[in-house]
Parts: sequence; structure tokens; C-alpha cells
Amino acid sequence: MPDQAPLASVPAARIQPTTLLWLFACFGLATMNAPADVAATLHHLQVPDPDDAMRLAQVRDLVNGQGWYDLVQHRFGPPSGILSHWSRLVDAPMAGLILLLAPLFGHPIAMGIAAAFWPMLLFCVYGVVLYGGTRRTFGTRAAILALVIATQTVGIAVQFAAGRVDHHGLQLTIVLGLAFTIMQGGFRAGLAGGALAAASLAVGLEGLPYIAVAALLLTGDWVLRGRPASATLTGFGLGLGLAAPLLFAGQTDPGRWGATACDALSPPWLYLACGGCGLTLACAGWGRRSRGKVDRLAVVAILGAALVAGFASFFSICLAGPFTGMSDLVREHWLLKVNEMTSARTFIARGQWEALAFYPVLLIATLVASRFALRGRPWLVAAAFLWPGLILGLVEFRGIYVASGLVPFVAAAFIERVLAHAAQRPSRRRWGEAALAAGLVSTIWIAPAALGEALFPWTRTAADPQKAKACLTDDALQGLASLPPGAVLAPVFMGPAILLHTAHSVIAAPYHRAVPEIAASLEGLGGTEADLRRVLTQRHVAYVVSCRARPADDLQPETAFATRLAQGTASADWLRPEPLQGAVKVWRVTP
Repeated sequence: MPDQAPLASVPAARIQPTTLLWLFACFGLATMNAPADVAATLHHLQVPDPDDAMRLAQVRDLVNGQGWYDLVQHRFGPPSGILSHWSRLVDAPMAGLILLLAPLFGHPIAMGIAAAFWPMLLFCVYGVVLYGGTRRTFGTRAAILALVIATQTVGIAVQFAAGRVDHHGLQLTIVLGLAFTIMQGGFRAGLAGGALAAASLAVGLEGLPYIAVAALLLTGDWVLRGRPASATLTGFGLGLGLAAPLLFAGQTDPGRWGATACDALSPPWLYLACGGCGLTLACAGWGRRSRGKVDRLAVVAILGAALVAGFASFFSICLAGPFTGMSDLVREHWLLKVNEMTSARTFIARGQWEALAFYPVLLIATLVASRFALRGRPWLVAAAFLWPGLILGLVEFRGIYVASGLVPFVAAAFIERVLAHAAQRPSRRRWGEAALAAGLVSTIWIAPAALGEALFPWTRTAADPQKAKACLTDDALQGLASLPPGAVLAPVFMGPAILLHTAHSVIAAPYHRAVPEIAASLEGLGGTEADLRRVLTQRHVAYVVSCRARPADDLQPETAFATRLAQGTASADWLRPEPLQGAVKVWRVTP
């Protein structure tokens, strides 16, 4: 019998650290969406936000034959409809997926599959970009760690949840790619970065601050270093200047090419893109003759000032932002109550503890990146991209959406650094760095958020979104859907769900291009009986809809007539209640 090695001499099986990290990443990816949420989206088109419902309605119209350039939502604000400023670049992949799957599963299931799984596919694209950029910068282990942290970053996970089909996940991915191209440098990277900047503008203007940061970084680098930095700057300018007009033409009706739109890619932003391209080419030409930083700074200052002065002269209307012409009524009773527009101060005042899952990680990541900004270009770029998101996010919650995409990059780099130097650190410093590293994982913050909610429930004054969501499901709207199609006057937040789940048209929905329609809903549902009847007559309304959990704001000292109608304490012979049960009440308008 051959000799056998003693048991003690057999080396124990070990899992390699990278393998373990991959397992954590796969586990995080598998648990990002609850199976019940996926099933609800798949079978009932349940989506997290009214914007997602409106996006699906827009995609369905495209699949059903509405023209590529026709961005009017014809069932919103009848009879003329409302022209949307949303990008067809976001609609196209979902529409293609539905058309591909419809012959196999039927149209309704194909829509459900697209709504449920498109965000997950997009997260995979985000993961590839994150992994590639982090690996190139900080190595393989940091790259895998970034993927793990991404699945645990609430600000990212909510943008790729089942049914989250709006443009924020795509915008987040594009801006992350832009940041990585600026970190890498070189003509090709600059060219790719410029094209990504143009794509960001085409998808939505939320990326505008980050494009400005990228341009300032590259221009400042050229001022400081001259010709060695010229290739990246030139590539960025060319990519932006060439791609922006092409993307604009590809998704904009030729009849509207000359129309100024401050909330979408249009002449004002094309002017900046093409003017910026000219500026970078001028810098490249001047750089061959320039002998000093002062000369380069003077050139940039003169050309930049001319570019900004031209924008202010030709497109001054856009200096006031996208919400021009909004009445105080609409601003106070709609815009300032939308979560996306809520400030950090308001979250605190309302006792919305869930904000802890979003803000602290972004703050810590910004401070960490700033701390190491002088130790390398990647840290500097990360800090420069994070600061606008943090500042904007403190004023408007939606400001943190795009910046959250960079948190895993910074967190992974910092944690990798902590692990590499842990043995050399004093005990107190090790514990401090460990606590800081833990603070970069946003799921850690869910515990204090839940604790605050449990211990101090009296601090919460914000409306309960879960009760309102009960009015947005296909089940809640089934009765309304069974009625003959007509114009519906409903609370503003219900508009997209009604468009998605019924054949009716809606007077109002939560979009700033429909200020008169929003005002009509607020005045009709929040005013007196006379106010309601006036709006119904002017807008040729067939049905009045109320959400039991979220009545309209009272615009007078007394309770609004529509609210009393829903409570059963008022009636009108010109409104016939429909015998429907559930969260939604419906009245048919009679002559």
C-alpha cells in the first residue's frame, strides 16, 4: 500500500480574496431587486415613480406607430396634447426590446419584460464601465470591490430597480464614463469623453454641470501644462462639437430645429457645444506658439468670456432655468412638493429619515476624494465631479442622482488603500479609517434611518407615499379603465398612471411644460364647487377622479369641494358617482 501523507500536511483549501469578492458582487446583484417587485412590474407594470409610468406610455406609443419625431403626448392636456422634452435615445432600446419580444410573448408581457429587466441590463452596462475604469486606475481587487459597493449604494440601486425605466440610470452611466475618460487623458479618451458629453446632453440636461466641470478641468490642465494637455482638450472639443449636432438632428423634428428649448438639447446648448469646440481648436493652435501660462490663461479668458457673453445675449431666456413662467400656485402646490425638488433641509424638517441612505455617503465620498485630490488625476477628477452633485443635492434631491454613480469608485479606492496600509497604521488611526470606510457603504446608514423612524415617528410630517401609490396600480385603476374613454380630471401625480393603465386622456400630469394644465387640476380639485365646475366646463372633462389617500391641497380656508365629495359629505346633481370600490373614486360628469 503506497505511503500517504499525514493529514496535517495537506494544505487547507482557501478561497482567494478576489473569488470571495466576486461572490459578494454576484450576491449583491442577485438581491438588488425583490422577486415580488420584479413580478409586479412584469405582470402589472408596477413602476417606482410617475416618470417611469409616463416613460412607458411614451414607449408604448412609439411601438404602436407614433412617429419618431412626434414627441407630443396626445392624451395629455387634450385636445392639443403636450410636447414632451424627453429623449428618444431612452425610448429606443426599450421599444426595440418590446418589438423583439412581442411575437414570442404578446405585447403586454413584452412590455412587462422590458419594464422589469431593462434597468437590470442597464446596470450591467454601468457595472462594466465602473469595473473597467476602476481596474485601469486602481487594480483588479479595487474594481471588484467597486462592483460590490455599487450593489449596496442605495442612490444607485434605486435608479436600476425593476420598473425604473426613466433616464436617470442611463445618465448616471454616461457621466461615469465621461469621468473615466477625463482621468485617462489622451486624444482618443478626450474624443470619447466629448461624445459622451454630447450623449448626456441629448438624454437630459442633468449632466450639464458635469460637462462644465470636465471642460474646466481640461482647460485648466492646458493652461498649466500647455502642449502635453492639448490632445485631451482638443479631442474633447471635437467629440462634443461633432456629436451634439448629430444627436440633436437624430431625435428632433426638423421643423423644430430653430426652436429654443431651455430644458432639452436645442440651439442654446448646441451653441455652447460648437462654440466650445471652436475654443479648444483655437487653444490647440495657440499652444504651438505660446510660451507661458499667462498667455494661455489670457486666451482662454478672452474666448471663454466671448462664448458666455454670446450665450447671454442670444439665449438670455435660459439663464433663468427650465421653470420659467411658472405661477406661484403651481410652484407652491406642486413643484416644491415633488421629492426630486426637495432640499436636504426640507427632508430634515419633515422627519424623512430615509435621506440618511443617500446624503452621508455622498458627503464622505466627496471629502475623501478631495483629501487625496493632489495625489493623482483620478482623485482630482472624482472630487471635481462629486462636489456639484453634493451642492446641487443639498438644494434639490435630484442633484445627487448622477453623482451617486461615482461613490463606489471612490469608496473602493479608499477601502483598498486602507487595507493595503492597515498594518502600518497606529491602532487609533486604523479604527478611524475603518469607520470612514464603513460610512462609504450606504446600506450601513439604513440602520440609523430605521432607528430614527422607529424612535421619533412624531418628527415625520411628510405625506406617506405608500398610501398614494395605492391609487397608481392597475388594480386600483381597473374600474376607471372599464369606462368609455374620456378626459379625466385627477390629482396631478395620478396623470401618468392613468395614461399607462387606461385609454383615457388626462388634464394634468407632473411636468413643467404643462403649467396651465397643472393649475387647472389644482384649482378644480382644491377649490370650491364653482371652481370645479368651471374647470370641468373649460376642459371638457368626462370624469372626476379622487385618490382617497391623497386629496388635493385646499386652496381656501374650508375643505375643498372635491375632497368633501370623496368623503361623502358633499354631492352635486351634475356629478354621478360610479359604483367602484378601492382606493380611487370616480364621478361621471353629466350635462
